[in-house]
Amino acid sequence: MAIDLAFLSDTFLKLSAALPVTLGLFICSFLLGGLLALGILAMRMSSWRALNGFARGYILVFRGSPLMIQLFLVYYGLGQFGVIRHSFMWPLLREPFICAVLALSLCTAAYTAEILRGGLLAIPVGQIEAGRACGMSRWLLLRRIIAPVMLRYALPAYSTEAILLVKSTALASLVTVWDVTGVAQQIIQRTYRTMEVFLCAAAIYLILNFIIVQIYAWLERRLTPHTRQSSRTLALKPATKGE
Repeated sequence: MAIDLAFLSDTFLKLSAALPVTLGLFICSFLLGGLLALGILAMRMSSWRALNGFARGYILVFRGSPLMIQLFLVYYGLGQFGVIRHSFMWPLLREPFICAVLALSLCTAAYTAEILRGGLLAIPVGQIEAGRACGMSRWLLLRRIIAPVMLRYALPAYSTEAILLVKSTALASLVTVWDVTGVAQQIIQRTYRTMEVFLCAAAIYLILNFIIVQIYAWLERRLTPHTRQSSRTLALKPATKGE
């Protein structure tokens, strides 16, 4: 099969024009999902059984059901309630982009809350006790010890969730959000050239995820400078006899 470079380049440019929509979906869902995850994490770690039970149920529902079904329920299901249709939120909730962001945020919040909980539980108790012994307040302890260490432990898994969120934005095309995948489907309907179009779309997602991986790698290096110093010291240490 001959490769039509002109068609590939033209398709790549058309799909790239839809990249701001994909980025908007990702950034809005990532930020809103992160805020929701902090609230779910606080309830999950709460000693109040009602709050803890709600967080457990939330995580179970949104991690245990397919994202596509959640998206359809938000987009098609919310309009079934008259209370929502006559509320001030209806002008927003009837927009496909807003519904897609809401569904993606609710889903990623469940995963992110568990990722952050894992990082929180991994913090050595001695570090927290040392901060309390130094007279740190709860806010200072959270800002100087708990939050940085928790983020350091959670960052590798959190980067994976960010990549999965980027790929999940492709489902927004099912509710008429014309992101990269949605525009790709439009081009296929006109040209019937599935392979070339989806290869261009896959290349765009691959480039976007590569950039995200590099950003998280930079953050990990910034949060763990001591590991670089230790590895550099071991590399420069002369080998002793018998090693």
